Amino acid sequence: MLSQNRLRDHGVEIGVLQPGTYNAITDVRGVQIGHSTVVSGENIRTGVTAILPHSGNIFQEKVPAAIYVGNGFGKLAGYTQVKELGNLETPIILTNTLSVPTAVNAVIGYTLNQPGNENVRSVNAVVGETNDGYLNDIRGRHVTEKHVLQALKEAKSGPVTEGTIGAGTGTICFGFKGGIGTSSRVLPKKSGGYTVGVLVQTNFGGVLQIAGVEVGKKLGHYSDSFKYSPDGSCMMVVMTNAPLDSRNLERLAKRAMLGLAKTGGIASNGSGDYVIAVSTAEACRIPYQSDSPIQSVPTLRNEAMTPLFLATIEATEEAILNSLFAGETTSGRDGHQIEALPKEKVLNMLKEAGKMD
Repeated sequence: MLSQNRLRDHGVEIGVLQPGTYNAITDVRGVQIGHSTVVSGENIRTGVTAILPHSGNIFQEKVPAAIYVGNGFGKLAGYTQVKELGNLETPIILTNTLSVPTAVNAVIGYTLNQPGNENVRSVNAVVGETNDGYLNDIRGRHVTEKHVLQALKEAKSGPVTEGTIGAGTGTICFGFKGGIGTSSRVLPKKSGGYTVGVLVQTNFGGVLQIAGVEVGKKLGHYSDSFKYSPDGSCMMVVMTNAPLDSRNLERLAKRAMLGLAKTGGIASNGSGDYVIAVSTAEACRIPYQSDSPIQSVPTLRNEAMTPLFLATIEATEEAILNSLFAGETTSGRDGHQIEALPKEKVLNMLKEAGKMD
């Protein structure tokens, strides 16, 4: 268990399924996470988070993938090829809005330079973003290719650091400090025993709910026009070791939006809410080159999907809440400051509502 302060550490359990060892996306075997945090002076508060579905050459061993657009006010690079071909061929990078081109270029270079890719002529880099311009000098475009490569280099399995780090350094969630959050669920053996892990970059609004308690309403942290802008974005990455094709991965991705809704998110007009879902099952990997024109891979039947849907909803909800619990009060551009979630008040609300063990 991570030493940092997480929702579950206080006895608040989201849903009915059990989390994995780390309660993180890295509970899905082979998944690695890396961060690069870019903080300088009073105005630069940004960074990069890298998600790798496996530690090998992803271009040569592509993985089934799908992307679902909850609300499309965003700049997700690489979407159309994933939609068309149903696979992912690079790590997933999360950063800020104006750094997407820089990250794309870095991932292209990273891929071309990998051994075995000497003859590659096309790379579909997948890069997502949220806008951290309230706390960060986003126009300065301070994320460099070096920062992206650092996040890739430092990617590892095991516990995942959450909150004000990497791509979550300058983000805001429900008017409080958001950031990176993660969670996982392990299905019972009778349902396949598969693991679902979710990582989020939270930068969106609504009326916060935790375990069904109307926290935002009780805090008075809303009004007819909101006390903060409800616009923003949420990037959600879902990984599972269940053998799924791109069609059922898209169905899985849709359920992450239900997890967002359970936290009180409203997918506002100015929100870029994207879900990238990936199967890491080795038997489902797609070789870049093959002697056979036919590929035979195992895939779960439709009727086996329901437990995975539930796991995705629960893990997404808890990942978002973990990003808030890990968030730290942060000052940034032009003296702006965003407070951390008032956890003591929130925990008292949850205790009164009987949500804590």
